[in-house]
Amino acid sequence: DATNEIVYRNYVDISVAVASPNGLVVPVLRNTEKMSFADVEKAIAMYGKKAKEGALALEDMAGGTFTISNGGVFGSLFGTPIINPPQSAILGMHATKMRPMVTAGGKIEARPMMYLALTYDHRLI
Repeated sequence: DATNEIVYRNYVDISVAVASPNGLVVPVLRNTEKMSFADVEKAIAMYGKKAKEGALALEDMAGGTFTISNGGVFGSLFGTPIINPPQSAILGMHATKMRPMVTAGGKIEARPMMYLALTYDHRLI
């Protein structure tokens, strides 16, 4: 904002990218610090269903303190996710592909591998 102040929040609202017929949309899971893993999974499934039905409201996608994006569902292998202010960071997950890896015994084997990219506001983290 115009004041350039850092605002600390007592909650964690995580934006999670979900697929819709028109591409990725990013609804916000509110107060995730109070949720169990099962609650998070249910909320993501609910937003995914709403996205497919075109029923997400603007309020569902406003805010957020951190984003998790999965471009891998569209085949993305690399990329740099861009922060949407006032968020502090975004984690981009890319496609999981079989790649050659050196094992502990020195052999080369095909293993599933996913590249991750974290973009963050260096003033906050």
